[in-house]
Amino acid sequence: MNTVLLKPGKERSVVRGHPWIFQGSVAKGGADSGDTVRVESAEGEFLGWAAYSPRSQIRLRLWSRDPHETIDADFFRRRIAAAIAYRDRLAVPSNGVRLVHGEADGLPGLIVDRYDRLLSVQFMSAGAERWRTEILAALQSLTGLTLAYERSDAGVRQLEGLALRKGWLTEPGASSLELHEHRIRLRVDVAEGHKTGFYLDQRDNRHRFGQWVAQLGAQRVMNCYCYTGGFSVAALAGGAREVWSVDSSGPALAKAQENVALNATHGGFDPSGHRTLDADVNQTLREAIQRGEQFDAIVLDPPKFAPSAAHADRAARAYKDINRLALRLLSPGGLLLTFSCSGGVGPELFHKIVAGAAMDAGVDAAVLDRLSAAPDHPQTLWFPEGEYLKGLAVVKR
Repeated sequence: MNTVLLKPGKERSVVRGHPWIFQGSVAKGGADSGDTVRVESAEGEFLGWAAYSPRSQIRLRLWSRDPHETIDADFFRRRIAAAIAYRDRLAVPSNGVRLVHGEADGLPGLIVDRYDRLLSVQFMSAGAERWRTEILAALQSLTGLTLAYERSDAGVRQLEGLALRKGWLTEPGASSLELHEHRIRLRVDVAEGHKTGFYLDQRDNRHRFGQWVAQLGAQRVMNCYCYTGGFSVAALAGGAREVWSVDSSGPALAKAQENVALNATHGGFDPSGHRTLDADVNQTLREAIQRGEQFDAIVLDPPKFAPSAAHADRAARAYKDINRLALRLLSPGGLLLTFSCSGGVGPELFHKIVAGAAMDAGVDAAVLDRLSAAPDHPQTLWFPEGEYLKGLAVVKR
């Protein structure tokens, strides 16, 4: 097995628990893509076993810090079993659950979601790719599921020197299914949906939004970047009379309308108050202000504006603009649910952006709550980059 030596002082973040080692920290040593290497400090101290990625700026991703551990099929089975056991203890109120969340479960680059009887898998790093056969075997054995679909089609794979991949890992089956979460139902297509098929990380935030709509008596709601309408359905189930779903994707809006109809049948609300707008969000917000519209609740759940810290300034301007417009549109006592999924924008910076937007809008607002991903998307104390989703529930005063 190859050994990789770090430059003097570059072991500090590893010793503190961080799972990544960047190219600039490596003094010498290497291996083929995805191979396991022994990582040592400049003084020869053992630091861990890691997957080597010769094309990525993240040159090493640690599998284990135990010098006696062997990185083999049994290792991945143990790690996956521990991840699944953790989710079992959470008793997630859904048939859609994240089973493996990369670094947080000690499996860098591996994402696994369970959608009812179907597994959706992402191999996002050279190390995860190297062990894909063993990982799939462990997943099927531990879950008892026979259907698995690969969604390794995110651009981050190209940074690893890996081709994008998408398709059945097993014999083909139905990729479309009905997702149940809390009290709502949503149609999901694992093959065609975003990410692994859907945004399971927003599950609890959708539920809480519906509760807040009911508590505040919000009647007019706008859901921006609505995708397939999860927050829209939650608002209608919470008693909203009129809900606007805004997105620039016609197919997503069609699915949002389907989800509203599905839940109206089971949830007992009137779907006629749902309106879809195939439009730019900024333009929609500006035009609504010009018409003198007001809304009792607004959701801003935009796509990633800043993939890295290098893009944070530009992203901050974009986040500030949409939040300023939304705050102006809110009626007094209205609720803004605003999110950022940009890894380059941390929680503190996001708070400052929204505060600046309120100041520019000339409104007073209070933080009702701080929001993050559902608990089946855990974060570790030593890997702050894992806190990608952050949100604020803000009430206009």
